[in-house]
Amino acid sequence: TPAAIMAGTGVAAKHGILIKDAQALELAHRIDVVAFDKTGTLTVGSPQVVAFKAYGVSEQQALAWAYGLQAGSEHPLAKAIIAFAKEHQVQAAEFEGVQAVAGRGIEGISKDVSCKGQRLAILSHHAFEQMAVDGEASKQALGLAHDYLKQGYSVSYLLNQIDHQVLVVFGFADQIKSGSVAAIEKLKRLGIQTILLSGDHDLVASRVGQQLGIDEIYGSLSPADKSARLLNLKKQYRCVAMVGDGVNDAPALAVADVGIAMATGTDVAMHVSGVTLMRGDPLLVADAIEISKKTWSKIRQNLFWAFIYNIIGIPLAAFGMLSPVIAGAAMAASSVSVITNALLLKRWSRLSAA
Repeated sequence: TPAAIMAGTGVAAKHGILIKDAQALELAHRIDVVAFDKTGTLTVGSPQVVAFKAYGVSEQQALAWAYGLQAGSEHPLAKAIIAFAKEHQVQAAEFEGVQAVAGRGIEGISKDVSCKGQRLAILSHHAFEQMAVDGEASKQALGLAHDYLKQGYSVSYLLNQIDHQVLVVFGFADQIKSGSVAAIEKLKRLGIQTILLSGDHDLVASRVGQQLGIDEIYGSLSPADKSARLLNLKKQYRCVAMVGDGVNDAPALAVADVGIAMATGTDVAMHVSGVTLMRGDPLLVADAIEISKKTWSKIRQNLFWAFIYNIIGIPLAAFGMLSPVIAGAAMAASSVSVITNALLLKRWSRLSAA
């Protein structure tokens, strides 16, 4: 068993799969459902601002406020807004008391002359929908946002926290990774069900999930919602894997039977996962499961031969029909055969598996 596990972790590392926990390698052969995060896992994770509408203020001013709020954030949507503002040669407005609100967005107090002392916020669509929307501009913004969502764009809003008036609606688009479709197809060939767990709006998650052919799709999930969904899946299935890359995925990765993190993501996601994919290639998920299946097969083969040697050898020795020299040679031969069989795992490759 140790020989097979060492060979399995070695061949996995050779193909860009870092297995930190031997238990994860042993469990992965039993996986019958894989839950995926969307952004950064199945999509590139570098969204771009593709739609932008300001209400009651100039586009330059609105961009300056949005840039200022997001200046210190590492969130993919924040980076998209910053890049968009720089493209339009906009300088960031100054803010104080900027703080992120988990699952909602970011807010801060403006130091800009035009709205000094006012609290502005950039909120997700889910957070904005939960607020009491009032005013013609806000209603128009909500209608426009639904048009964006139908097109598969993620949406966020810049608004004044005092009167809840929308100042800007942003629409973001993210590309699906080149290997995502093939990854889902390969998992289906292995008889594994696929599920999408996304923090994005239901319409956005559905559009991406349908393009990839994912079996079940769930959107508008907070980090706690993802964890709860994983707990429910564990009650329904034999072994559940979660694939993610962000801070928001960490709780779900920790809850899953096998947590699989992308090395292109955050450190906390990798820390709580038993498996790390050194490249952001979703196809490596199926590769990890195949390597686990091969490893488990070698473990069973090795145990079989070990038992056969002993079943034959012990009775012969007990009746005096086996000399110590032959017994020692047989013991050495059993060890050599087991190690050699385990080392055959090193011949595994994605092409040979196909």
